[in-house]
Amino acid sequence: MESKRQVSKNSITVEIHCQNRWVIYRRLQELDIACDCSAYQPLTIQVDTPEKAIQLWSISRRVSQPCQQLIWELEKCWQLYSYRFKK
Repeated sequence: MESKRQVSKNSITVEIHCQNRWVIYRRLQELDIACDCSAYQPLTIQVDTPEKAIQLWSISRRVSQPCQQLIWELEKCWQLYSYRFKK
């Protein structure tokens, strides 16, 4: 996945060039994050808050990482969580 960043006053425009851009686009629409995706064009996203940046990062990882890797990382998080609360 290739991305291009362009800084404006209070936000960042991120362009995503990958075959999964429509999956990312639909999820961003569900989260009310400003984005645009035309045929044969990159997905363009307006990121103006840290929360939106984290959501974009999370969605991008979900569609670009193998399922087994995501499962492994989730299991590690649960192990850390349970370790912290056993003390």
